[in-house]
Amino acid sequence: MPLDIKGKVVIITGGATGLGRAASLEFGNLGAKVAVVGGHNIVGGQETVRFVREAGGEAEFFQCDITKEEQVAVMIASVVDKYGKIDCAFNNAGVGPDGTRIPFGPLTKLSEDTWDKVMSVNLKGTFFCLKHEILQMQKQGKGAIVNTASIGGLKMAPAFGAYGPSKAGVIALTQLAAIENAKNGIRVNVVCPGPTTGTDLMANTLANNPQEEDFLKEHIIPMGKLGTAEDVARSVVWLCSDMSSHTTGQSFSVDGGMHIS
Repeated sequence: MPLDIKGKVVIITGGATGLGRAASLEFGNLGAKVAVVGGHNIVGGQETVRFVREAGGEAEFFQCDITKEEQVAVMIASVVDKYGKIDCAFNNAGVGPDGTRIPFGPLTKLSEDTWDKVMSVNLKGTFFCLKHEILQMQKQGKGAIVNTASIGGLKMAPAFGAYGPSKAGVIALTQLAAIENAKNGIRVNVVCPGPTTGTDLMANTLANNPQEEDFLKEHIIPMGKLGTAEDVARSVVWLCSDMSSHTTGQSFSVDGGMHIS
């Protein structure tokens, strides 16, 4: 069965960079109509749209702060107003410790402000997007949603403060949404990337600690290499296609085997 992506309408949050941009290009190349959603990085989101269009795809930018429910509701309504439906969604927007914007450190060093920021974007923002996507898909009688968690949501790591718990929450939220909507024709899954090139988080991490890549390859990742944003994007496309029509509530690891090491 071929991938049935052509003509589908897909929402991609965090579309300005990294995994969101790679997924936008992947869906666009397969003929989907891509709603690229970004919050503060408007320039990056518009650039992603330009890249999709230059490659022959169809895309439009929608600005939305996913931590504000009213903005999420308006964004969903705007996408439906333009395209008439929502077939798929990739709830990818998130933040994590990179040693720059969000510090690494143990729970005892974690500030309330950092905790609130990470939980607000990663967990609350994903909840708002899921809620309003599902409401629309229930009207349609079908849909496929993929959330972004992390290997950090499956295996807690020291110094990752609020990040690990927030991503574990995304996995639990995915399972809840999946079981509640299995009979509504709506599938909900979650990708759990390991260390991945092409993302701001990894770029900032390596900039602050250039030896980290070699350490990960030699001691942490069984396959001995970092993943790429394209690796994750292709997994998301598969989970949104009818080739995974009997798959829901799954945590899909794209991590070179880290989750079993």
